[in-house]
Amino acid sequence: MTRTPNPKPGILDIAPYVGGKSKIEGVAEPIKLSSNENPLGAGEKARDAYLGAIDRLNLYPEGRASRLRQAVAEKHALEPERLVFGNGSDEIFTLLNQVYLTPGDNIVTGQYGFLAYRISAKANQAEVRLAPEPNFKCDVDALIELVDERTRLVYLSNPANPTGSWNTAEEIRRLHGALPDNVLLVIDEAYAEFVVEPDWQSALDLARTATNVIVTRTFSKIHGLAALRVGWGYCPLPVAEAVDRVRLPFNNNIPAQEAALAALFDDEHVERSRALVLQWRPRLAQAIKGFGFDVFPSAGNFVLVRFPDAKRNAQAADAFLHSRGIIVRPVGGYGLTDCLRMTVGTDDENRALLDALSEFAAS
Repeated sequence: MTRTPNPKPGILDIAPYVGGKSKIEGVAEPIKLSSNENPLGAGEKARDAYLGAIDRLNLYPEGRASRLRQAVAEKHALEPERLVFGNGSDEIFTLLNQVYLTPGDNIVTGQYGFLAYRISAKANQAEVRLAPEPNFKCDVDALIELVDERTRLVYLSNPANPTGSWNTAEEIRRLHGALPDNVLLVIDEAYAEFVVEPDWQSALDLARTATNVIVTRTFSKIHGLAALRVGWGYCPLPVAEAVDRVRLPFNNNIPAQEAALAALFDDEHVERSRALVLQWRPRLAQAIKGFGFDVFPSAGNFVLVRFPDAKRNAQAADAFLHSRGIIVRPVGGYGLTDCLRMTVGTDDENRALLDALSEFAAS
């Protein structure tokens, strides 16, 4: 009898992450609004920097991304030695879970918290505790309630994906103040550049003085570099040093580092990208509500739409949009089976989306 190696306990119980679709059979160039990508693409400076690295493809990258590290530190007034860089923010979450979780430990996050937090926690044989979000927003008191002596990390997206909700600066401070010193609070600010709500505040200031707060950011969203996978985290120095002990030495390639460095100071592209979202996010929400569907408040570059009608449900809407060459994101993996998440696209893409939803609503 042939025996094959078995994964360690729990691995095969993990539901794999499924990204947003990018293709529709029979449609050559669909409108892709499923992955919260920047519809304007990367800025010209980032593209030029990427192409300029083509003659160095035979070289290993600089392992600590020193030039990018120094630039991010200068941009945000941070200490460079406290930064960690990952192959996207996702790798930073994986590294944190790898460093701090042992079997029987737990992480705490919101009911609709980003799936990446959970996957690597389970891979480290840790428990995932989900705090209820009855109003589709992370409830800091519900998070605090789940923390116990085996809690090692608390994850909070701010703004949150896929709901688009955000937590106020006061709520973040209250959450941090209630946590034991040995519990790491990880604030995922992937969509920070799109926030205009006055009660929101970046947690970078809190992380400057706290000994157990980590803030992560990404170049995938506002900078339009999703394909290159560059994320960074601002950590207490002991955390950064521990993470660097297990981080793969060349996890950010040379073209990615060069493009991210150029994008960081391309203020014109950032402003154009932000202006597009701020123009269309409320317009999409208002129009879609007018069609009879629910739209949740969002501080990201997307809106979450609920289809409460039994016949005009989320599955029917998704299929109808596919028939019109439009891809949005079902979020049943988060338990939001009656919802679809829709990225803010270009002017033409947004108009096409609204025309199709109007037609669906009238069908």
